[in-house]
Amino acid sequence: MQGWIIVNGFLYTSKFSELTGLFMNAAKEHNMALCVKTNSECFLGMFERTTEERPDFVLFWDKDILLAKYFAACGIPVYNPAEGIEICDDKRKTALALSMHGLPQPLTFPAPMTYENIGFPQLDFLAQIENELQLPIIVKEAFGSFGQQVYMANDHKELCELTKKLETVPFLYQQFVRESSGRDIRLQVVGDKVVAAMERTSETDFRANISNGGTMHAYQPDQEAVDLAVKACRAVKCDFAGVDLLFGSDGYLVCEVNSNAHFKNLLDCTGVNTAWYILQYIKEQGENRHGKGTMDDL
Repeated sequence: MQGWIIVNGFLYTSKFSELTGLFMNAAKEHNMALCVKTNSECFLGMFERTTEERPDFVLFWDKDILLAKYFAACGIPVYNPAEGIEICDDKRKTALALSMHGLPQPLTFPAPMTYENIGFPQLDFLAQIENELQLPIIVKEAFGSFGQQVYMANDHKELCELTKKLETVPFLYQQFVRESSGRDIRLQVVGDKVVAAMERTSETDFRANISNGGTMHAYQPDQEAVDLAVKACRAVKCDFAGVDLLFGSDGYLVCEVNSNAHFKNLLDCTGVNTAWYILQYIKEQGENRHGKGTMDDL
């Protein structure tokens, strides 16, 4: 079984190359051939215009949605699918998908759409936001990772300032879950299973992300958390995802779903290699498509 792992040709940092190495080693353990390709060396129509042989599958570790859609249109299985990556990449779309599936999450309102050359001349709509969410309010840019581009407005003045600051980019307002301030759990879902989980805590920040100075330890989730994480992964149309849950007053709340979750911290914390499970899942999907034998026979 031969596949490609697609990475971004302009963001190939040590953090990303480390994950790629984990995938390459896991592929060897599964007797799979995995070739690294960048989105910059692939292009729409490449299989029609070159003699490039099509892979059996594509592990899409990037957010170049059009390229992922092209591979799928060529009949190549893509993990995660383009739609799942697109939904997770935009926190507004994630919130909508979770809402449509009736999954618990902090109350969320996308900022109203405006135009770059107009912005928000009036901020009257903030009265409803404050009334519904109650200060302090979390403000998130729609696109962002590692807890970056996430802010807290403690009062009306800060809410107005953040709104004006972000008026030219997509963003949302979200309820602050006091019970979970500086604390969350990351559950790594692969298929219909949670393969590993960790709790993240911060004594100095409302965000628990490790990249923001949080600490981590292995966590044994209960069945309620496992079921919610798997449902969240399905809701955003992903085969695998890192699901972040908050501790609400009445149970767990889905905070975010990450289609391309960086799992090195999870590996260091739990000893569980997510790459191995993802490649196992892809291999099993290939075997199911062929109906008999194993992909090693191909």
